[in-house]
Amino acid sequence: MDELVVKDLIDRLIDLSFAEDIGDGDHTTLSCIPADAMGKSKLLIKEEGILAGIEVAKEVFRRFDPTMKVEVFIEDGTHVKPGDVAMVVEGKVQSLLQTERLMLNIMQRMSGIATMTNKYVKKLEGTKTRVLDTRKTTPGMRIMEKMAVKIGGGCNHRIGLFDMILLKDNHVDFAGGIHNAVSRAKEYCKAKGKNLKIELEVRNFDELNQALAEGVDRIMFDNFTPEDTRKAVEIVGGRCETESSGGITYDTMLPYAQAGVDFISFGALTHSVKGMDMSFKAC
Repeated sequence: MDELVVKDLIDRLIDLSFAEDIGDGDHTTLSCIPADAMGKSKLLIKEEGILAGIEVAKEVFRRFDPTMKVEVFIEDGTHVKPGDVAMVVEGKVQSLLQTERLMLNIMQRMSGIATMTNKYVKKLEGTKTRVLDTRKTTPGMRIMEKMAVKIGGGCNHRIGLFDMILLKDNHVDFAGGIHNAVSRAKEYCKAKGKNLKIELEVRNFDELNQALAEGVDRIMFDNFTPEDTRKAVEIVGGRCETESSGGITYDTMLPYAQAGVDFISFGALTHSVKGMDMSFKAC
């Protein structure tokens, strides 16, 4: 996705987040902290994992108060442990207090996603299989969550409905079959002048053979067993990319990777993650 589009989406989320959190004013802070009071706060890590969100946090501070100074000690993608100080922020105390929660919400979630993704990636070391995310993301936070997946060592499947064609079972059924779905997708791309990859979900070996006959960029094996996945990979024979999906977990994924599939997608990377514990304290 274009960097300017990404920045615009992040800026809009930051603005919306401040609007819902601060409203007509942080009356707690405004009532007890003088407007000219200056101070420093440090981001203290309280849990082991992979740090993510530093760059977005800097944008939170900049967008709220450009006079705030951020000194970063630990960059995104670094393995951190309790007691580490990731950054120190200096500026108006009112600004430090009003940006604290949004920054923490973003960094805790992004770091949790990066940490979980890295755990999955490490388990698949020694295989050719790469870890993919999905569109099962928090509304409005998708760009940040997918950034976190990449920071953790995973790959983005697609950002949204606009940057890839993924023909799933419902598309195939509503279109009247695989031939109709794939041929219409190709015709659409040609008519619109779009160079989009086409992926097709298949539910059995008959659909797999139809998919190969139609010619697509990637085939997704939906709810195949590891044994059937190995057989399906052999049938494909490198003619296109392959992906496993559907109910695969951290505990069950290794046999799918050992079957030779190119990708495994996990909704859990973004929809079931626990945030990393950290705090923003005066120093």
